[in-house]
Amino acid sequence: MRGCGVARDDGFDEFVIGASSRLLRAAYLLVGERAAAEDLLQDVLEKMFVAWPRIDEPTAYARRALAHGATNRWRRRSRKPEVPLDGHDRAAPTADPTVRRDVIAALATLPRGQRAVIVLRYFEDLTTEQTAAALGCSVGTVKSQTARALPRLRDLLALTQEAC
Repeated sequence: MRGCGVARDDGFDEFVIGASSRLLRAAYLLVGERAAAEDLLQDVLEKMFVAWPRIDEPTAYARRALAHGATNRWRRRSRKPEVPLDGHDRAAPTADPTVRRDVIAALATLPRGQRAVIVLRYFEDLTTEQTAAALGCSVGTVKSQTARALPRLRDLLALTQEAC
């Protein structure tokens, strides 16, 4: 992190440069707001900076920390609601911003466990085993959470398309 006056030769800078955009996307899908995703990712990277010499699999570590950080954020939000700034929490536009908005809105309705499983399995393209490892749960839990979440997402997205 050269901007902070600390130079590292241990691969941390390369990891951050190579993985930040993908991790930010996962964080955004987990929390649903751009600013909150940036804050979550920054918190995770700060923790990783300190623990870097002890981290064997940085990407897996980061994904697990993002999922746990998002869960902790939801717990804190229930105690103190946050108010987003007008227009500053929007993600970069995609080919069809309506679809992106609908998917993010549908994800937001899922319980946190189901949402984390869907984000890691389908947006981060992890296997069932990798998702279970990232979340610290069993493969069976990942499968059951996925089996509950996918039909709900399909129904929500079908209703959204019918309304258009």
